Amino acid sequence: MKKKKKRNSKTKFQNLSQSVLNVLKQEPNKDFNYKQICAKLSISDASTRNQVIKRLHRLKSKAQIEETGRGKFKIIKAIDYYTGTIDISTRGTGYVITEELQEDIMIPRRSLGQALNGDQVEVYVYHRRRGQQPEGEITKVIERKKTEFVGTIQVHEKFAFVNVTDPKIQTDFFIPGREINGAKDGQVVLVEFVEWNDKQDSPNGKVKSILGEPGEHNTEIHAILAQYGLPYEFPTAVEEYANQLDKTITDQEISKRRDMRESLTYTIDPADAKDFDDALSFEKLENGHYEIGIHIADVSHYVKEGTPLDDEAYERATSVYLVDRVVPMLPEVLSNGVCSLNPHEDKLCFSSVFEMDDSGKVYKQWFGRTIIHSDQRFAYEEAQHIIETGKGEIPAEISLTQKDTTADPAIVEATLTLDSIAKKMRNERMVQGALSFDKTEVKFNLNENSEPVGVYFKTSKDANKLIEEFMLLANRKVAAFIGKRDPKPTFVYRIHDEPNDEKLGALAKIVTRFGHKLDLRDRKHVTQSLNKLLIDVKGNKEQNMVDTLAIRTMSKAEYSTQNIGHYGLAFDYYSHFTSPIRRYPDVMVHRLLQHYLDKGKSVSEELYEEKCHHSTNMEILATKAERDSIKYMQVKFMKDHEDEQFLGVISGVTDWGIYVEIISNKCEGMIRLGDLDDDSYEFVEEEFAVIGRKTKNAYRLGDEVYVKVKNADLVKKHLDFWMIGSKEAVEN
Repeated sequence: MKKKKKRNSKTKFQNLSQSVLNVLKQEPNKDFNYKQICAKLSISDASTRNQVIKRLHRLKSKAQIEETGRGKFKIIKAIDYYTGTIDISTRGTGYVITEELQEDIMIPRRSLGQALNGDQVEVYVYHRRRGQQPEGEITKVIERKKTEFVGTIQVHEKFAFVNVTDPKIQTDFFIPGREINGAKDGQVVLVEFVEWNDKQDSPNGKVKSILGEPGEHNTEIHAILAQYGLPYEFPTAVEEYANQLDKTITDQEISKRRDMRESLTYTIDPADAKDFDDALSFEKLENGHYEIGIHIADVSHYVKEGTPLDDEAYERATSVYLVDRVVPMLPEVLSNGVCSLNPHEDKLCFSSVFEMDDSGKVYKQWFGRTIIHSDQRFAYEEAQHIIETGKGEIPAEISLTQKDTTADPAIVEATLTLDSIAKKMRNERMVQGALSFDKTEVKFNLNENSEPVGVYFKTSKDANKLIEEFMLLANRKVAAFIGKRDPKPTFVYRIHDEPNDEKLGALAKIVTRFGHKLDLRDRKHVTQSLNKLLIDVKGNKEQNMVDTLAIRTMSKAEYSTQNIGHYGLAFDYYSHFTSPIRRYPDVMVHRLLQHYLDKGKSVSEELYEEKCHHSTNMEILATKAERDSIKYMQVKFMKDHEDEQFLGVISGVTDWGIYVEIISNKCEGMIRLGDLDDDSYEFVEEEFAVIGRKTKNAYRLGDEVYVKVKNADLVKKHLDFWMIGSKEAVEN
């Protein structure tokens, strides 16, 4: 506890400067002496009063306040004050992103004040020399990004502290005894932010819920969801509402729709899928063309605006796909039941129907509500077998029935034709400048207790790409159908801006180490050389690292009513229409499309932009949770292999350590420079390397090395490795 008191004292005086500034800022036209300031801050002890006097003169020397008369001070009104969002690194340095300045404002750890990562803050920027990054200090927290945090509790006799799991949160929480709520020492808890008094170094909090013992599987999975504010259960009222929905398909409803139940229709999905939100129909026309339908579950028929079900779906905005479970956007009675396009059942859909030729050219299009009847369900593996063999005989080892089966010849012909058209559409996208990211996806074999017993990699094959191309077609054509109207009505687009030039430059520099080049002359050359790079690295040791770095150069795709096109897909118009069971923006698109088909007037752009912003934010949180669950499983898997050595590739080099990704399972861990015991190593940034001072031994980005697990921390989801040595040294 002594150590904590010392740290408390230091932080208390840091917060004191902000408290003084806040007093002056509340009445910017008035001046105060130190006694008046102390009175407002309820400071009565001589020691702290002296500190107030010192802080006043220090703030004056920084030109944040002025002395208007002897011992009287006033705030300097502020061209040097800005508002923005703070991003705090794991090492404690903050960066405030503000629209008013081109550069981010750097905030040293000592100047963070009471700001937490992601908060909207006011920042004072010091006067600086030209060419230097602006530096400042947080003077006020305007709005908290989040008020609930996951951490481990340390319980004392009359109080407790919660150490937050998120490394970007640079403080612990003080929990009064009455707010511990039964938590036991060492348990993982969800703590709620209550207040942060200027006189305290830590915010006050209260234990909202107990997640369990650290390292236990369910504890850690629930902690991942709680960290990002993602629910794992539906409120009882929402479940009851969903269960009571009228799920019958009436003749009256059918009469309002295009009846496509006689068209050959089937689904292709992962073998373990439980919800099927898209189906394809196929019919040969007399003129030699094909009528191809992309049929999407009509979620908006069941999920009506203003209902508890819709409110909950909007708040969630997306399903979350963790390693061992799905947290659905809609209750199971909808997602796996009435809205799922199960085989041999009539289903309500929203469809895009196209007349196309062998080359993928579209001659006619139709959008609207339909009723369909799926003739067959296929797994990707089954469809892939048909594509590869050209035949319908499906062996038991890949058949959903686990028996040798034979597909309907009409479905075999449809699949082969659709595959041929999809490949031509994909090739046309590439010619138009689309990017081809086929990043390897890490998957786990789990036992009955959700323990990882193996790792495998999922790659996208022709069957996956067949479905992808027709979903892209529907998404693109729906967006263009609305977006090309004059005047343009409000609509929900999926947009993707051009890549960041600085990040592209950094990527170009890195890939030269592996003998690759990027041509950054213009958009066309960037796209061509990026695609060539992604093809060239396939199967090489650097593939996953280069794929990851290339993706990081890209802007983030988002939802918006302001259409700027989709850079990565090379589409001028693009939306999300094809997955309303798991994405709320698709539900909005269905509603808007029907509204405009019914000749409705344009809806509020402001309202839908707010909904787009929320959907984007929730998608980001879900992606982070999904990544954390993969990282957790990787750490858990490696914990069971601590005595083995693994071959890996150096995926990152920093001044504190080397990051290594294991080739056989894509698990990434860090070797601290201090743990390299054969020499004292220095980071040489321009060489992407650490180099020994005496031996000149070097470990460079992309080098293959053997490592062993030093520590596998399930709570922090972090791996530490020991360096065994370079591949050459170990194998020779």
